[in-house]
Amino acid sequence: MTRMATVLLVLVLAPPIALIAACTGDDPGSGERHVITGGGTTGVYYNYGRYLAGAMSDELDLSVVVEESDGSVENLERVASGEALLGFTQGDTAVDAVAGRPPFDEPMPIEAVARVYDEFVHVVVPGDAAVDELADLRDLRVSLGAPGSGTDVIARRLLRVADIDPDELDNAALGIDASIEAFSRGEIDAFVWVGGLPTPGMTTLADEMPVRLVPVEEHVDDVNARYDGVYRHAVVPQGTYGISGSVATMAVPNYLVTAEETAPQLAYDAVRVLFDQRLQIARHVRAAGRLDQRRAIFTEPVDLHDGAVRYYRETKP
Repeated sequence: MTRMATVLLVLVLAPPIALIAACTGDDPGSGERHVITGGGTTGVYYNYGRYLAGAMSDELDLSVVVEESDGSVENLERVASGEALLGFTQGDTAVDAVAGRPPFDEPMPIEAVARVYDEFVHVVVPGDAAVDELADLRDLRVSLGAPGSGTDVIARRLLRVADIDPDELDNAALGIDASIEAFSRGEIDAFVWVGGLPTPGMTTLADEMPVRLVPVEEHVDDVNARYDGVYRHAVVPQGTYGISGSVATMAVPNYLVTAEETAPQLAYDAVRVLFDQRLQIARHVRAAGRLDQRRAIFTEPVDLHDGAVRYYRETKP
């Protein structure tokens, strides 16, 4: 597994350094160094984390960087272990983490600081592929996501309720970056991705070749019945990634989490910057514009961290 911290060191005047810090998440100041664990570099997690890290570095006496990861499961493990201060995770995976259900061996000591945006299931095929439903994926070369990632968890849940054994598929088991590369080279026929709209890497892929999204709405209620009811029906709008019509799919809430033991003031400051810089971050990451203070507190059964609770109480609309 590759982890990459975005670190730029430029020996120029202070204003350019501040600008670089805002874009990369590395503050040249002398404060403590903290990590936001993201995802693949072409996904929303990484890019959201990149600009949030920059904003925190700029406003707080901290050096904050974003690091690449395989997604939700790894992010939760790294936050729980203290390797990362903050991490992005799909809500269903966070529920499994606090309950100590597979793929976790025991309950993870994590708490939420905000529900940030909803993620959408993408089942991606070429524009001319004869694939209209999940059952058509049988006997194809497919990537269900990196092993243990939130995407892999959701993909397998969808397949099971559709009466498809995931082991029937020729699963390349790639993260978003590698899935896009393999798909564009014709090495896989389809891939599953769960991410915000629009996902940067998907936008780039759609600029290079026509793609379609396979609808999964018929399976949403069955998935909810089996797995905690954290999912909802959703629609990818027409025109997203160049698709000719809207596509009915499934969405899952996405949380920003921290460890239970994180100092309340640090968690408070992180949430403050998250909201104060929402519009600035949204200029680069559209999903950040969906952050809403009224909805951010709804993370049950994952508890809100005390520092986050204090912020929401003090700034209640």
